[in-house]
Amino acid sequence: MLEITPDKVAEVIVLSRVLDAKVGNWDSESDEDDGETILEMRRGDPAEQQLREFIEDMNEDEQASLVAVAWIGRGTFEPEDLEEAIQTARDEAVNATVDYLLGMPLLPDYLEDGLDKLGISVEEAEDGIL
Repeated sequence: MLEITPDKVAEVIVLSRVLDAKVGNWDSESDEDDGETILEMRRGDPAEQQLREFIEDMNEDEQASLVAVAWIGRGTFEPEDLEEAIQTARDEAVNATVDYLLGMPLLPDYLEDGLDKLGISVEEAEDGIL
């Protein structure tokens, strides 16, 4: 049984997408503004901090379920192996869950795919957030 609400997973998806939309610091030889706006991710970025705090505020069961959803989304586990995925997430947690998840490329895609594979509507879960 999933030990995190779909709304919380959707919140992580939305916050992760905000980070994905940003790029690294713009490396330009000119300091002049060329009229283009670019989102830059900098150390201490408030969007990253918000996502970190949101995940850190989850209990261990919710964090393990969040990791399991991501693993199901990327194909490491099948939906019918949810319990095993959650237990594995608990057993193999050696670093902070938030650091593990933020280091995962395509995190929002994996979470969306994981919810979908588990038969949970991502659109419905995101309705209250967007």
